[in-house]
Amino acid sequence: MTNLRIPGPTPVPDEVLKAMAMQMINHRGPEFKELMNDVTAKLKTVFQTKNDVLTLTAAGTGGLEAAIVNTLSPGDKVLATSIGVFGDRFTKIAQTYGADVTPLTFEWGKAADADAIRKALQADPKIKAVLVTQNETSTGVTNDMAAICPVVKEFDKLLLVDAISGLGAIDLPVDKWHCDVTVTGSQKAWMVPPGLTMVSVSEEAWKAHAEAKMPRFYFDFSKAKSYLEKGQTPWTPAVSIVFALNVALDMILKEGLANVFARHIRVAKAARDGIKSLGLSLFADERYVSETVTPVVAPDRLDVKALLKILREEHQVVLAGGQQDLSGKIFRIGHLGWVNEKDIAGVISALKVALPQAGFAGG
Repeated sequence: MTNLRIPGPTPVPDEVLKAMAMQMINHRGPEFKELMNDVTAKLKTVFQTKNDVLTLTAAGTGGLEAAIVNTLSPGDKVLATSIGVFGDRFTKIAQTYGADVTPLTFEWGKAADADAIRKALQADPKIKAVLVTQNETSTGVTNDMAAICPVVKEFDKLLLVDAISGLGAIDLPVDKWHCDVTVTGSQKAWMVPPGLTMVSVSEEAWKAHAEAKMPRFYFDFSKAKSYLEKGQTPWTPAVSIVFALNVALDMILKEGLANVFARHIRVAKAARDGIKSLGLSLFADERYVSETVTPVVAPDRLDVKALLKILREEHQVVLAGGQQDLSGKIFRIGHLGWVNEKDIAGVISALKVALPQAGFAGG
């Protein structure tokens, strides 16, 4: 069996795969209504929220677009923090829909600084919303949301959070930290194939939604909420993925959120310790390392493309390369969702054999 260790899609447990083999049901019928109500209640538990949670059929990027178009109007001032590729993507979505964006970028491999966010908000009182990435998979950094969220709310700004690769693996108490729109995706920590994006919406976000003028149709939160009240979705949903999500949520809740978070911490530490034992270095600032993905610096003599090929073809271990400016400079080990220490031990064992073949002789 392939040891798929990329930041997503992530491996899917057998129980979840079996759920996807269920026969189709009427997405306007009573069976689907019961399913959606169950899934929504369970999602609220994992989101740690009493607010609305909407399930949309889309990739996580669709959820980010939904967050923007449902809360903002063209010309609204937005502070867009970015610590990597996906922070840049969130920024680009806001710009595409006509927001007046002030980018606040940080060196890749480091986290966003709460004081820098405070200074940016002090400098421009007209900023309406702040975009933040909880966990940046391109650089393997998790932002200190416990520090950032209070700063945003200190200035009474709307907080839109990309939690696609973090929620469900890294603690993010949505209500406690006053996240207004929080977006995640089924193919990450949720142990489900791609196809769904799940979004929480606070009361403040609903107030912003009532005034928002950006164009929206498929991703309209009002439509999604009105149909959810009937146990439906406005458009035809990915029914099989909803079946899968329901089972995966049962698994998460049976394990317990605290235990899920603790497992990801243990597994991430095993990955980092294993990499260091091979004489390699971590890319991310160790004060803010991600519990869901570990990027590894590739020494000049290491051919990353060759390494990934050897791992895939000879060891059935699939890792991810670097993105954009980091292509060829790092490789990444994903460890979120259905993962344990044994999976990481397999990665380290394979790397020990493959590294010399790809040009790395040791530390």
